[in-house]
Amino acid sequence: MGEHPSPGPAVAAGAEAERIEELGPEADERPPAAPEDPWKVLFDQCDPGNTGYISSGKFRSLLESHSSKLDPHKREVLLALADSHTDGQICYQDFVNLMSNKRSNSFRQAILQGNRRLCSKALLEEKGLNLSQRLIRHVAYETLPREIDRKWYYDSYTCCPPPWFMITITLLEVAFFLYNGVSLDQFVLQVTHPRYLQNALVYHPQLRAQAWRYLTYIFMHAGIEHLGLNVVLQLLVGVPLEMVHGATRIGLVYVAGVVAGSLAVSVADMTAPVVGSSGGVYALVSAHLANIVMNWSGMKCQFKLLRMGVALICMSMEFGRAVWLRFHPSAYPPCPHPSFVAHLGGVAVGITLGVVVLRNYEQRLQDQSLWWIFVAMYTIFVLFAVFWNIFAYTLLDLKLPPPP
Repeated sequence: MGEHPSPGPAVAAGAEAERIEELGPEADERPPAAPEDPWKVLFDQCDPGNTGYISSGKFRSLLESHSSKLDPHKREVLLALADSHTDGQICYQDFVNLMSNKRSNSFRQAILQGNRRLCSKALLEEKGLNLSQRLIRHVAYETLPREIDRKWYYDSYTCCPPPWFMITITLLEVAFFLYNGVSLDQFVLQVTHPRYLQNALVYHPQLRAQAWRYLTYIFMHAGIEHLGLNVVLQLLVGVPLEMVHGATRIGLVYVAGVVAGSLAVSVADMTAPVVGSSGGVYALVSAHLANIVMNWSGMKCQFKLLRMGVALICMSMEFGRAVWLRFHPSAYPPCPHPSFVAHLGGVAVGITLGVVVLRNYEQRLQDQSLWWIFVAMYTIFVLFAVFWNIFAYTLLDLKLPPPP
């Protein structure tokens, strides 16, 4: 998207580096550079001993002489990297990682601890941007707390692939709601219709052995008032986050929140059904709000205090609606109305797994110790909930509502 230069040489360099890394210590020498890889050829010219390192002075000269082939913001990062190495040595792998959009933790630390500050004007001050470039810049300032990451994202984003996950989920939710509205002839508070729970997508405690219901309940909503807020939050928060962090990471947080929501209901509100995508939505929104709070000084989104207040008010109103509905006289006794506990399960995922994802833009999650701690916690909770569903209902001799 926009007028960004093609990363062809960078991709070639990245592929070459990955091949070198796979060979491991048993390789006697690095494979010859591909003819179309000018960066590798130039690096080897400065590294006649084939050591994989060059001096920071040579590295700076290399950048200065070929600056026209680099995005200006990436050139700034590379210069900062050159000044951050006190031993005077630059690793070729760091150079390849940057050019192929694969930054390691050590690379980020080298930039943050560099002696040279990125002294050029901020991305927000740049003029003459077209509509798509302004949109990308806006998303960067909405989601990323560091200027170096914002510039990196601005230079690297290509809208390929587009944020398809959140858009697809939203369209499916709207389509299922409209279908149910027509079939039930009811759009407001659909959940009060006597035939509502007969849908095969709803989680129902009597049908908890049907594992798909722990996930598919997101396509059923209590009414248009329930669907409306979830859709707005998914689009306003979920789509920008997916544009920055990708469908895999945001989809992981969303689905983890959905599953945690239904499992939390099966443990803490055992007689109630579950509907709505609030578990996934609250996971994303909670992660985003927590990331803003934890990086308050770095986040440059406009009116952030006011917008956080509005978001919290909207989430509180939706949660209050869910609590009221849960204890409102049921339309299909003895089964109560859907539970509100799924919201809390989503929040728990957001402030744990979600925060780790949002705080590590372009970093490998498997290198983060907190990531593995929270993954272990989530896995333990899932296993506990599974065993709870298998044994606890019988041991407690709980009287469940009849199946719909």
